[in-house]
Amino acid sequence: MFAIVRFLGKQYRVRPGDHLAVDRLDAPEGDEIALGDVLLVGDDDNTTVGAPTVAGASVRARVEAHDRAAKVTSFDYKNKTRQKTMHGHKQLQTRVVITDIKAG
Repeated sequence: MFAIVRFLGKQYRVRPGDHLAVDRLDAPEGDEIALGDVLLVGDDDNTTVGAPTVAGASVRARVEAHDRAAKVTSFDYKNKTRQKTMHGHKQLQTRVVITDIKAG
């Protein structure tokens, strides 16, 4: 069974047991959370598409850890003056594991 969920402004295709990195959440590690709107639920035989969401469907996940994503670097250079600047950023994220999908 799989589902497509809209969570924190992004859409994810999830299955039970999947590990997912989302933007930082305020939930403590080990806490159970419900992911946002379920847009589609399906398995090998049938698929239910929501309009806009599937009524009664839910996706549960467990917070696994809080960490930071890989470093993203950017480089600015102005020619003729030879001015250069290097910037770096690590986005805060939360890793969750999908525990349960219930079709509506």
